[in-house]
Amino acid sequence: MPMQKFDLIRPFYDAEINEGIRSSVNHPMMKALMNFTFPTVADEVWKEQLLKTHSIRDFQCNFIYQSIQKVLEKSSDGLTTSGFEKLEKNTAYLFISNHRDIILDTSLLNAALFEHGLVMTASAIGDNLVKKAFLLTLSKLNRNFLVQRGLSPRELLQSSKLMSEYIGQLLLRENRSVWIAQREGRTKDGNDATHPGVLKMLAMAADEPNLMDYFKKIKVVPVSISYEYDPTDALKMPQLKAEANNEIYIKEKNEDFMTLLSGIMGQKKHIHIHVGDVLDSELDLIHSEFDNANKQIQALAQSIDDSILTSYKLWPTNYIAYDLLHGTNTYSNQYTDIEKAVFERRLEKRIDAQSEFEVQGILAMYANPVVNKRKYEHGN
Repeated sequence: MPMQKFDLIRPFYDAEINEGIRSSVNHPMMKALMNFTFPTVADEVWKEQLLKTHSIRDFQCNFIYQSIQKVLEKSSDGLTTSGFEKLEKNTAYLFISNHRDIILDTSLLNAALFEHGLVMTASAIGDNLVKKAFLLTLSKLNRNFLVQRGLSPRELLQSSKLMSEYIGQLLLRENRSVWIAQREGRTKDGNDATHPGVLKMLAMAADEPNLMDYFKKIKVVPVSISYEYDPTDALKMPQLKAEANNEIYIKEKNEDFMTLLSGIMGQKKHIHIHVGDVLDSELDLIHSEFDNANKQIQALAQSIDDSILTSYKLWPTNYIAYDLLHGTNTYSNQYTDIEKAVFERRLEKRIDAQSEFEVQGILAMYANPVVNKRKYEHGN
């Protein structure tokens, strides 16, 4: 009998999939999703196929993968990938990635893993995003596990221990890859940085005297995801503004859901996913250099950042934003006048051009990946 201690956060087991589908097959949001994915297929046909589904893999491959292809077709100029050929088949990895989009980051990674014949992931999702019953069911059908938000310090400790143990179980006992973001919530300002708290949570399940041995065992793979256009860029402005003024930002009632939809359907142009090397020799070095667990965690966070930032694919939009923000032509050889005009016109439509905060904020969001990459290339 599967362990029941994870019932609060785990996705469905395969034995529960069909029941989950039956409970949601007639939901208007399921109809919207399927009509979007299979526009020429009659409702009774996809319903019949759905009702024959008895495993997460079948649900993901036959339905969600098709949905993602449709999203790419309608809202992007395509997805490119690199690094996947280095991963081994039938092997579980812990993918730690920068986080730009609520749903797509992990969905696109899984699509790429599927296409390369690799183990797909169980993926962390904040429970704030699945408050609606249908979304919770859909997330469990799609192998998401819940990260509990808004807890007291004591509850947070218990929740972190449970999640750490669950991730360890998936990776080491079930041979299931896991995706987790490098920090809580999406990056709002284009500065991708790994939060040591995420690594401390993962380390709670370690039973080795040498902490880095545990991270070796769970096969950490840094992942870098870059979108040419962030469809939620303007939506991030109110929160950035509040933070700049040291105010507590309170989300609107359906804000997470609207952001989720904008991310999926908004224009992204090109998207690239790079998977880095499995961290290995770096972990030996960290172990030999630091005997303090906190310092080891900090060094591990830095190793993940180094991989993500150096392999982040820069687009013309990043270079244009850098030049506009700094009033230079430093990168004018990286974009055309037309690309620059399109970028500027898009900004005018999306933000208040009279607000210096919004203009600077959105330019910095696109320019910061260039700044971060320069540090590695020029050491400045």
